[in-house]
Amino acid sequence: MHAIGIDIGGTKIAGALVDPDGVIVRESRVPTPATDPDAIADAVVALIQELSQDVDVVAAGVAAAGFVDAARANIVYAPNLSWRNEPFKAKLESKLDIPVFIDNDANAAGWAEYRFGAGRGYRHMVMLTIGTGVGGAIIADGRLLRGGFGVAAELGHIRHIPNGRLCGCGRNGCIEQYGSGTALLRSAIELANSGTEKGARLAELTVQKGGELTGVEVYQAITEGDPGALELLSELGVAIGKTIATIAAVLDPEIVVIGGGVSSAGDLLLNPMREGFLSSLSAKGFRPELKIETAQFVNDAGVVGAADLARQELTSR
Repeated sequence: MHAIGIDIGGTKIAGALVDPDGVIVRESRVPTPATDPDAIADAVVALIQELSQDVDVVAAGVAAAGFVDAARANIVYAPNLSWRNEPFKAKLESKLDIPVFIDNDANAAGWAEYRFGAGRGYRHMVMLTIGTGVGGAIIADGRLLRGGFGVAAELGHIRHIPNGRLCGCGRNGCIEQYGSGTALLRSAIELANSGTEKGARLAELTVQKGGELTGVEVYQAITEGDPGALELLSELGVAIGKTIATIAAVLDPEIVVIGGGVSSAGDLLLNPMREGFLSSLSAKGFRPELKIETAQFVNDAGVVGAADLARQELTSR
């Protein structure tokens, strides 16, 4: 029962043929025509047809960053793509002879970790993806929690600081504004421009880059052990850890899996995250403490998870 997984990003569309054990058999990718919804659909159809050649494929799963309705048919809103109430499932199935299921990209990534990665063997798992923003996925008693309207697990928009920084969602103080790669870069730029000794290395890297600091230079400073960059990473980790304590009070997961680009910092991020979690955990010392681990999948979580979710949907019918 091979299935195809598609992961639509802002710059590229990745696709893979995936076997029942979560192993990628073949893969391909194309640029994303981000401003043209019909062109995106055509590109996805072409990828599915390419990956299906000479193979019996039972279904295709498509993961995209945005709100997907409870029917897994329509993309209600995608901030980085030109989708508003887009009937994406119907568009794809009108050109294909296999069923198609749509999912949020963080849900797909979380499902891949639950089934085949760091969350394997657990029944209750939360995933946080720390990248440009903060994404989330919730597995409750072995089932992906989508919510009544299909848009559950928007964990990046848990309130971290009342009346804090304005978030792209329209509210203030969301953890995404303090615990994402974008937030880390913003803080690094501020520190580099501060004229302080703590920001000296980041300022030096800014000059070397021609006046523009990027995430690459921030990560370089972190791996070099620069005290200023490490302090910023630690602050990010503590903020995420406190949010995990809030999540634990509601969902009581056994494990929280951390993915996304910032997770490549490993224990430099996870150790302050664990400290932040324990500092804010309710009834500390009188309840089991969840594990916080790094995701095992790097770039393939979306396609593997999307394919397996589609396969699971067919199996459950």
